[in-house]
Amino acid sequence: MFTGIIEETGRIRRMELSGNSGVIDVEAHKIMEDVKIGDSIAVNGVCLTAFEVRPEGFRADVMAETVRRSSLGSLSAGQYVNLERAMASGRRFGGHIVTGHIDGTGVITGRRREENAVWVTIEPKDGDFMLIVEKGSVAVDGISLTVAKKDRNSFSVSVIPHTGGETTLLEKAEGQTVNLEYDIVGKYVQELLKPMAVAAGGVSGGKETYQGGSTLTMEMLKEYGF
Repeated sequence: MFTGIIEETGRIRRMELSGNSGVIDVEAHKIMEDVKIGDSIAVNGVCLTAFEVRPEGFRADVMAETVRRSSLGSLSAGQYVNLERAMASGRRFGGHIVTGHIDGTGVITGRRREENAVWVTIEPKDGDFMLIVEKGSVAVDGISLTVAKKDRNSFSVSVIPHTGGETTLLEKAEGQTVNLEYDIVGKYVQELLKPMAVAAGGVSGGKETYQGGSTLTMEMLKEYGF
């Protein structure tokens, strides 16, 4: 488990992909202080397991499912990535619960400065957009951020100077891809509500409907003890 508080940015030394899987080799320094073989490291928000550890970096396997779900497959030597070690017990929990399991990707569609912050607008390409909640949490390339605004097909985050300086987000231009992980609490709630939606007939085309004509109502929630 991670917090979304990035510890450092590392540099890709090599991406060795054969088909849709392979090995990523990352140069890092700060996080290597106590990393051991078998430890989990979030790379741009993707939880990977280090199978080789050196003082100046690590190597990890990348499986096909990871390439399909994330932007890791598009990385190349020389690019920088956000890094975070798995959360240690006893530490302050500064971000939100981040699992490192990417739900999908999004494309940066806009950037604008507002005084000391930069607004970044992202249009998700995968995953369930309903799980994006205004003032809720989202992990973008592994960074714990607050959803400042939600529109019909996109959402915006407001990036403070510290976050901008410690991560790669503001180095990305419009049109570039980012990894997205939605709030785990929302995903569990949605999954638990599925049987009720099905029982109430809230299914359209094999997918449960929860809004805009949905059969999910306050009366139905009360009936099931919510």
